[in-house]
Amino acid sequence: MSEVKPDVPYGGLVMLLGVALSIFQLWQPLVGFLPPGVVPFEAVLGLQPATYLRPTHLAWILCLGYLIYPLGQGRALRALDLVVIGLVVIAAWRVLAFDYQGLDHLLYGLEPVDFVAGLVLLVATLELARRAVGPVMMIIGLVFLLYGAFGNYLPDVLATRGFSFERIVRFQVYTQAGLLGAPIGIAAGAVFMFVLFGAFLQVTGAGKFLIDLSFAAAGRFRGGPAKASVLASAAMGSISGSAIANTVTTGSLTIPMMKQLGYKPEEAAGIEAAASTGGQIMPPIMGAGAFVMAEFTKTAYGDIVWMSLVPALLYFTSVLLYVHIMAAKAGFTGMRDTAAVWRVVREGAQFLLPLVLITLLLLQNYSPVLVGVAGCAAVVAASLIRKHTRVSFRDIADALYTGARLAVPISIACAVAGIVVGTIGQTGVGLQFTESVVGLSDGRLWLALVLVAVAALVLGMGLPATAAYIVLAVMTGPALQELGLALITAHMIIFWLSQTSNVTPPIALAAFAGAGVAGARPMSAAVEAFKLANGLFVIPLMMAYSTLLLAGENGWGDVLEAAGITLALILMIAMTVERYLFTAMPKAWLPVCVISVILLLVPFGPVRWGGVLLALVVLAFNFQASRRASIQPE
Repeated sequence: MSEVKPDVPYGGLVMLLGVALSIFQLWQPLVGFLPPGVVPFEAVLGLQPATYLRPTHLAWILCLGYLIYPLGQGRALRALDLVVIGLVVIAAWRVLAFDYQGLDHLLYGLEPVDFVAGLVLLVATLELARRAVGPVMMIIGLVFLLYGAFGNYLPDVLATRGFSFERIVRFQVYTQAGLLGAPIGIAAGAVFMFVLFGAFLQVTGAGKFLIDLSFAAAGRFRGGPAKASVLASAAMGSISGSAIANTVTTGSLTIPMMKQLGYKPEEAAGIEAAASTGGQIMPPIMGAGAFVMAEFTKTAYGDIVWMSLVPALLYFTSVLLYVHIMAAKAGFTGMRDTAAVWRVVREGAQFLLPLVLITLLLLQNYSPVLVGVAGCAAVVAASLIRKHTRVSFRDIADALYTGARLAVPISIACAVAGIVVGTIGQTGVGLQFTESVVGLSDGRLWLALVLVAVAALVLGMGLPATAAYIVLAVMTGPALQELGLALITAHMIIFWLSQTSNVTPPIALAAFAGAGVAGARPMSAAVEAFKLANGLFVIPLMMAYSTLLLAGENGWGDVLEAAGITLALILMIAMTVERYLFTAMPKAWLPVCVISVILLLVPFGPVRWGGVLLALVVLAFNFQASRRASIQPE
């Protein structure tokens, strides 16, 4: 197995801190099973309430992050980072020792030492966000803090009551509504567990097994490497927790194969970016944002999995459709030397057990945190079944460190998102934004969805998808509900739209990452990714105007009917864009495809079924044209 060696200053200390953080996170849900009084030193070693778990997690992440992402390589800069770590530890200790039950801080304000401690945590969080996530993340958090302080100087539309810095620090740090609010709580719970689970999959070889299985299943078909890339990214994308990371890791294997088959570098990069982005919406593990959605909507995670299944399958069907059309137009064939599926399964069948286990547990609505712990234990146990996959204690330590390292940017992004959420709650700007969206849309839901999609693109240019979803959900969720959408439907639409910035020009981060692997022009790769991933826009629209989600009064019959209509819409859009399906589409038939698309978008049953009928006519014509072309003598 591969061995992780932290390539950073103080590598041994970093490794120790990372392993210790993962063990601490695993211990919390496990000790929660035990009755009170069983664990010795229960005040320290027992299950910690959110008031203590969240600042402990954040402080640990800050200490680890300042070592993994140093300010520089000079001795003075390293010493400065160590000073900051020391200040963070002292500040976290003050926050943990704070008297939350007392009234003095409400009547007279914070003590100077508590104010400084809170300020240290805020500044340290913003600086680590700059290093680990990017400057835009830090700027957004800082702008919201300044808005809370100086909002009273802005025009009436944006104006809010200005708060003192003491009140801002008190609200952000010493309540459960800001920096230490729900986003960092979720990051410290379910999100960390599944990031750790993904690390165990990589270290044990289970991740490689999933990729090999994808190539065995799809490699021999037309455009096989591209289709295998889509399947592998669907399997690994949600586990990695990042579309960009998945594009680079899976793409390092799939993109060269696609180029070797004949795909252009831009096409190969776009395919991988679109598929990796889809991994964030694919059950049973749907990236960090899905756990946040479960908390925000108070919906069981298992119910969210069922709701997301059909839309996610439609998205990957759309991507596979474009991949197939591109291969058919170019006359590509499949891979010749692909392993048989049964042989791959025989070599790594034991790794299917943990995946089946976590799926069943999630669908049974067990706590996602406990499911993540069970998944980590199950994948280690599965690796021990066969000699060639057996892991050592060093491999387990590598996985514990890797999980902690991968969690740093996610947790810090959630912490800054908590700052934004806290400012929105303290100032009341969310209500003003809701009124603005409703006013600009003039009560029309489709226009409100366009405004939300634009906001998602703008936020996504600088924020990770999870942070973008948190901000959008707080700012625009109430507006969509006011226009008639159910709570879970509004959040599911926002969750999908928050993924679009990965594949939408001008800033398409996953596509740019794929372009780096493929040696392609970044903007051309972004255009290809946008074309392949147009389902990220089409499917949320159908969520709003059809019964595509298994929620409320919608049954499976309603969902499957809506899925059929959506599939027809996806097919017609693909034929319009590519002018090809079974064979080339004559220009005279393109207006018919466009009319079918328009009819399918109209939210009125008879009109939509007219669009379905027209789509069937187009498909039949194109299929017959391909048959005639195949029997004509050369």
